[in-house]
Amino acid sequence: MRRHSVLTSIKKLNRPVFTTYELAILSGRSSSATTQALNFLQREGLVFKIYRGIWAETGNERLSPYTVIPFLLPGHRAYVSFISALHLHGIIEQIPQEISLASTSHTKIIHTKIGTFSIHQLTPLFFDGFNWYKGTGSFLIAEPEKALIDSLYLSARRKKQFGHFPELHFPESFSLKKVNEWTEKVPDPRIRSYVHQKLNFILQEKTFGPATS
Repeated sequence: MRRHSVLTSIKKLNRPVFTTYELAILSGRSSSATTQALNFLQREGLVFKIYRGIWAETGNERLSPYTVIPFLLPGHRAYVSFISALHLHGIIEQIPQEISLASTSHTKIIHTKIGTFSIHQLTPLFFDGFNWYKGTGSFLIAEPEKALIDSLYLSARRKKQFGHFPELHFPESFSLKKVNEWTEKVPDPRIRSYVHQKLNFILQEKTFGPATS
């Protein structure tokens, strides 16, 4: 495959992250030929491999670890939740070392060239309460209320990882009604009871104030 045909396909996609599969479809070439062309472009310093079958344009200003999320789990959706979502919503100031994702896929850790992603499996019945981040369409993120309940839900099984939070600051927009509604939707009665107890403790300790940026 000629180099310019791969670059043309990348420009057509008009985003910083792309996969070998979709470039092969756009160019009409085989996956192996597409991979060879991408490896050549990588040696030229124009692209780099992020993870298996996932690539990015070198120096693209729109590239961030979050833009990789939609491509990490083929066949499964994933959304930013837990501590990571609470940080992006301004509820937690501390920057998490890993980006935590909720998915119906199996729990695992994925190490990439631009970030580490911690995947946590949720039952399909509880896989909801998320939307595109700031309407950008670049990645999915839990509502702040759902991110908190996701954390408590998981802490019922992994207390050491999700049982304690750093300093929390809830903005005025944070809805206690939504929090309670999500708590009631926890499918397992035992876990639901645990979430209720943890939530009551957290809310007794915290105050609500102006929204943070």
